[in-house]
Amino acid sequence: MEKSERRSPKMWDEAGGSVTLLCLTASSGVPLYCRSRGGASKQQLPFSVIGSLNGVHMFGSNLDVLLTAACTENTRVVWKVFHNSITLIVLSSDEGASDFSLGRLLENVFSAMVLVLGLEELVNARNIERLKKDLKACYKLIDSFLEPGKCTADLTQCAECTMVPSRAILQECLEVFASAAESRFGSLLVGSQVLCATEQWWQLAASEAMLLVWLVCSLPPHTSRDLPVYLPHGSPTVPHRFLTLQLVPGLEVLLLCGPKPSLQFLADELVKRFWQPLLDLLKASARAPPRCLPPGISLAPGILGLLLINQDQRKSLFTVEPQGTSAEGSEMPLKNRLSALRSFYSLTVSLYFPCEKFEESAVPLQEEFQAGFSHCPQHCYLVYATYKAYAIHGKRHQLFLIVKPDVPTFALRSLATSTLQTLTAEDSAF
Repeated sequence: MEKSERRSPKMWDEAGGSVTLLCLTASSGVPLYCRSRGGASKQQLPFSVIGSLNGVHMFGSNLDVLLTAACTENTRVVWKVFHNSITLIVLSSDEGASDFSLGRLLENVFSAMVLVLGLEELVNARNIERLKKDLKACYKLIDSFLEPGKCTADLTQCAECTMVPSRAILQECLEVFASAAESRFGSLLVGSQVLCATEQWWQLAASEAMLLVWLVCSLPPHTSRDLPVYLPHGSPTVPHRFLTLQLVPGLEVLLLCGPKPSLQFLADELVKRFWQPLLDLLKASARAPPRCLPPGISLAPGILGLLLINQDQRKSLFTVEPQGTSAEGSEMPLKNRLSALRSFYSLTVSLYFPCEKFEESAVPLQEEFQAGFSHCPQHCYLVYATYKAYAIHGKRHQLFLIVKPDVPTFALRSLATSTLQTLTAEDSAF
């Protein structure tokens, strides 16, 4: 086709936006893989383009210039080097792409590589061809990060949670089950959201908890799994056993374990002993509508979407259906709400709010805008023709709201403050 022979940036411009990811060795620039949105069916970049993108970055490095991002009329490019060993380059023509979101994408991709292969094999690779072969095991997980965002976990690097009335009972059963399985790290997963988890699970690095959930969602459905995983922050060189067991369709229990017990013992003995009595409750929890909000809470009708982040435990509540009904045919469809909320989060965190203390070294493209203030901004709002947005940066929580355009601007602060108080009340357990 004619487009396949073009060498201008427009070669990546496709309907709905395209994303292409390059992975190379940092020292020699040898390509390790090239992945595009849609997988192998998409057109691969010509070697000359790959060489040019890596060459301009290496040229700057030789002159002590750090090239992190560039953009053309329709494409944004971001570079990042990890441990002086792996260079990742992403090209995106997505309308909502930003340096911050693409930087988070590169962090997630490298963490995914460490999760599957371990840091030692990536940093001290002695056989490039073998590394290329081993990296194929990461493709499914990596490709899932290239697809259009359906949530905010990849941006916030926080595990998304859901709240159901039976959460306390399930939490107690999970604690006992994890203890019997000789594990301190356990969680219940409904779809892609954490229903409840042990205290030690929330002590994992934020990106680790998010990655483990993302890994499960990227794999084909299965009744049980026993996988070796490396924790990118907690244990990048020593693998752990990652066990998953499907309790009912749509609901799984996740565990990080040592060499014992066996997967068969867990499935045949412990699952039946602890979870069989709660079978009806588990089925009801799996069928619960994905509203994610604490039971009994109703929000102002003007709210179109929200993102609440618990900064202590690095978990979040996210929804673009806060009223519990479909938004199709409304003044702002669900797809637009999601895009607006993701863009607002990226803009606010990179420009106005200070970087999270736990992830300070992990955000490569933090703007210096706030350095010009004598204080750290605690509130932020934006006004567009189709919606308004408001954010609060508190000591323990961050709240991001998308509201209808007819909500008065002067009422945004009180609306956001009352919403935050409602969602973080003692009985909501968030």
